[in-house]
Amino acid sequence: MRLSSRWVPPWLFWTLVLAVITGGMLLLRDNLDQAHVALIYLMVVLGASASAGRGVGIGLACAGFALIDFFFQPPYETLAIGKRPDWLVLIAFLATAAVATQLLARARAEAEGARRRAEEIDRLSLLGAETLSVGRAEEALGAIAHVIRDTIGVAVCEIFVLGTARDIEVRVTGADPPDTEDASGASRELVSWVAANGRIAAEREDGSLFRATRPPNENVSFDLALGNARALLVPLIVHGRTVGVLRLAHTHALALDPPQRRFLAALSYYAALGIERVRLVAEAEHAEALREADQLKDALLASVSHDLRTPLTTIKALAHDIAFTGDERAAVIEQQADRLNRMVADLLELSRLNAGALPVRRELNAAEDLVGAAIQQVSGALNGREVRASIEWSEPVLVGQFDFVHSLRILVNLIENALKYSPADTPIDIEVRRIDGMLHITVADRGPGITGAERERIFDPFYRLIPGVSPDDGAGAGLGLAIARRLAEAQGGNVTYADRAGGGSLFTLELPASSLEEAAAVERVHD
Repeated sequence: MRLSSRWVPPWLFWTLVLAVITGGMLLLRDNLDQAHVALIYLMVVLGASASAGRGVGIGLACAGFALIDFFFQPPYETLAIGKRPDWLVLIAFLATAAVATQLLARARAEAEGARRRAEEIDRLSLLGAETLSVGRAEEALGAIAHVIRDTIGVAVCEIFVLGTARDIEVRVTGADPPDTEDASGASRELVSWVAANGRIAAEREDGSLFRATRPPNENVSFDLALGNARALLVPLIVHGRTVGVLRLAHTHALALDPPQRRFLAALSYYAALGIERVRLVAEAEHAEALREADQLKDALLASVSHDLRTPLTTIKALAHDIAFTGDERAAVIEQQADRLNRMVADLLELSRLNAGALPVRRELNAAEDLVGAAIQQVSGALNGREVRASIEWSEPVLVGQFDFVHSLRILVNLIENALKYSPADTPIDIEVRRIDGMLHITVADRGPGITGAERERIFDPFYRLIPGVSPDDGAGAGLGLAIARRLAEAQGGNVTYADRAGGGSLFTLELPASSLEEAAAVERVHD
């Protein structure tokens, strides 16, 4: 409760109160004891300390000490002490008043600190609410800039967002209406320096620049940067990475007390989080756009592939009929129709795999049967080439849980590639082993191999290993390995590439392994 008027200084108000009370007690001096006087003065001192602070309280305590001695202790109207016990009254009054004043001042300081902390919490809560409540991420960043400008009490607050190329991508101001004027060349250069080095910088009133030599510290760096600085630039850091720059500018030299510096450090982190939100939202929107484009592409591929199959079937049938007339061109038409039909079938199957619409039947199958069927299927294209197969006979029979038709297609594709890209006089080696619960079926050749940069790209759709080679040259459309890997992944396996010792390529088809005992146990459970 404030007892003084706002037009009267506190010290003057309480001095007048002391004078009035002293005058009143002088009228009743003959009826008052010294203890009564000391208690009344003590009440005045406590009131002044609580209302006006420690300095006024101590001053009134000293004044009360003198007034008791001068007016209320015999001999009156003199500072002489008549009896020794009177010293005890005076010293007790002064000690009690001083201690009480000190305690009140301490309690008042603690209350003031609690009030400031409560205000900081309220402001941070406001900042958090502004960050979360605003719909668009860019608008939230603008709201943060507004709160920082109003809280710190500066004329301009700018937030610069860095792009992936470490350049300034977005500039948000806390001005109302928004400040559209771009920063000067020197300011831009200083912003870029702060972003590149992650350290505090400042623009001084005389035009000189300050660049910190150490990472940000709210006490040391701010002391060095401020002084007569009219603009302060602080890096915005999240997880040790600079994501933006906060620039505070004022019409005269900036002056931030320790609580404001501590608060600025907290606000800077909020601004950095706001920038992270902008980045994450942009990435999410980009990912969503890519997903929609991918879905559209798959739908288009599926539609086009399906629609092309009917006319291709008709062309092939007509070419077959024309071949009976003796026209040799019919065979070429039929051959090209078959090639185009395979390509369309691959596109359709790839779109089904990407959409997860291709059925997969995982059953117990023997690896020996799979390898034998693959060799049988490519036998027409061997032209005398040797295919050597070996199976690790650590078990009576190597079996796995896989789709036989899909796995056969994968293995045939790997063997055909080995035949296509390796010298005609070198054999193709196929090896089957069981490693850590997986069947490893490797197809090895003595071809030129694949360089490190292309070892994963060969599994991308439409990627051709030899640029400029058309499907007519036998290179295909670049779908075989992409489909092979996706078919293997759909069964819980994979297709990988590795260099073969001594030169060549080593493609490995991995499929989930099983055993006859496991299969028998499963059948017993089902029974």
